[in-house]
Amino acid sequence: MVLTEAQKRANKKWHNKNRERANYIAMRSSARSFIRNKSTTEDLEELEEIIRERKTELDSSNL
Repeated sequence: MVLTEAQKRANKKWHNKNRERANYIAMRSSARSFIRNKSTTEDLEELEEIIRERKTELDSSNL
């Protein structure tokens, strides 16, 4: 898919205006890709523990 110059400018403008959201989306995509394509059983076990800890942390802060 070829982007027009106008679409490229619009994408850049959105990215600059929404830098934090764009970074969040990129990091989330990288994490999912790693889990689906590169992770080992050890990696997944470690990630499961990290996820459990993070969920507990979030649950505590939402009280």
